[in-house]
Amino acid sequence: MTAEPLPTEISWPVPPQDGYTVDDLLTLPDLPPHTELIDGSLVFVSPQRSFHSLAMDLLVPGLRTTVPRDLRVRREMTVVVDKRQGPEPDVSVIRAAAVTDSQETHYRAEDVLLAVEVVSPDSEKRDRERKPQIYAQGGIAHFWRVERGDDGRPVVYVYELDPATKAYGLVGIHHDRLKLSVPFSVDIDLSAIDEL
Repeated sequence: MTAEPLPTEISWPVPPQDGYTVDDLLTLPDLPPHTELIDGSLVFVSPQRSFHSLAMDLLVPGLRTTVPRDLRVRREMTVVVDKRQGPEPDVSVIRAAAVTDSQETHYRAEDVLLAVEVVSPDSEKRDRERKPQIYAQGGIAHFWRVERGDDGRPVVYVYELDPATKAYGLVGIHHDRLKLSVPFSVDIDLSAIDEL
């Protein structure tokens, strides 16, 4: 059995001298799905692991049943923070007024109330450090980081933005049940991931 020969030319996008902008992210053709813009660089995501998908499958319907009528839940949509920052939270809660049609590809940070990142091995440092900084700089009031616990179930780290410091403060760590009253009433059985 012989391997297929490699193509003689591989075409990789060449970044502009000053880096990419959100306009580039939103208009460049043929970018892989879920490409993000972090600090002016395009970031391509690795294939998703089962835990990542299951955690989102648990959170999205749980949030949709509890968000107030003036909010909406979205999966994997770009959030424009500034000219060089276009991260894509795994889950976000946005103001309903920001929804204008079904062809939207992004939302502005000022329309996002909550950004959620499910940590994967390839994105661990970004999800734990850089992306929360970007969300905080964008004024997103709430951030949740979801990690895989030792038992294989989600552990949700809940953060709230301190408007004076523009930094997140940890307000809770939730293991079996995510029960909150801020930013709205939430009650999600995290152990239900075993049934998905």
